[in-house]
Amino acid sequence: MQFTTQIPVPVNNQQIDYNSRIVSLGSCFAVNIGSRLDYFKFRNITNPFGILFHPLALQKAIGFALNNKTFSEADIFFHNERWQCYNAHSDLSHNDPVILTERLNKANALLRENMHNASHIIITLGTAWVYQLNATGETVANCHKVPQQQFTKHLLSVNDIKQSLTAIIDLIRLVNPTAQLIFTISPVRHIKDGFTENQHSKSNLFSALQDVLQSGNYSSGTFYFPSYEIMMDELRDYRFYVQDMIHPNETAIDYIWKRFTESCIKPEAFTVMKEADAIQKGLMHRPFNPESDQHKDFLRKLSDRAEKLNQQYPHITF
Repeated sequence: MQFTTQIPVPVNNQQIDYNSRIVSLGSCFAVNIGSRLDYFKFRNITNPFGILFHPLALQKAIGFALNNKTFSEADIFFHNERWQCYNAHSDLSHNDPVILTERLNKANALLRENMHNASHIIITLGTAWVYQLNATGETVANCHKVPQQQFTKHLLSVNDIKQSLTAIIDLIRLVNPTAQLIFTISPVRHIKDGFTENQHSKSNLFSALQDVLQSGNYSSGTFYFPSYEIMMDELRDYRFYVQDMIHPNETAIDYIWKRFTESCIKPEAFTVMKEADAIQKGLMHRPFNPESDQHKDFLRKLSDRAEKLNQQYPHITF
């Protein structure tokens, strides 16, 4: 007897292996997937500009990287005793403007290099709600707790999102026509916008994304992974959420990751994943007696296993 509705997930025809180069961009769920890719030692970078929630923020960040933008103090501002950038997450903010601009330019260079060389680019869309800075008309990626009266909040239409998504794909295709773009919609609900407003937002994202991916020009080299649907249907229970009842907990993330591996990772990579997992767990082990011969022998064997993986895949280090 089956107690859940299992979402059918197609097998990606361009799967990830340990020779792949991956870029994961978007909302906090992009971080969840990126952290799993990092844990299993795939070649991956995640959100150099920090978490980006909506399509326009992603479009702008990708455009900055691929058009070789140089950030300066004209791109930042001072608020709450820190220098901030409206086009980046507060993770990059700093109390020194020089350090912030350096961080922004390093993030830009990192994203540019990896977008050129990526075999797979995972893009997670979080919301269609955006904030427009009244003083300039600029749509920001992050408000940085600037008073809300300085912004106008509005919902991106399906057409707005379609235009942004096609611009993102076109930007990437110009520099990297062979990379596969894996799109997904974050299972995190943006309840601060309101329950109905969150559904409206997700609906616009779904409608726009499916229209783009089913069109003749953009169906090739793209793939859709249903993380939102898995959370809403297969994991339809609050025991799969953290205490805020909004974000998926580790059990839910691990389950969605498992479905992702079945769909998007080559079965040949599973052996290496299993070995990487064993080494990671060994490194996290806390011995009863660190000075014992038994523990030293355990560490030597663990080091030998890590070295063997490094010889096979030089990018794998522990």
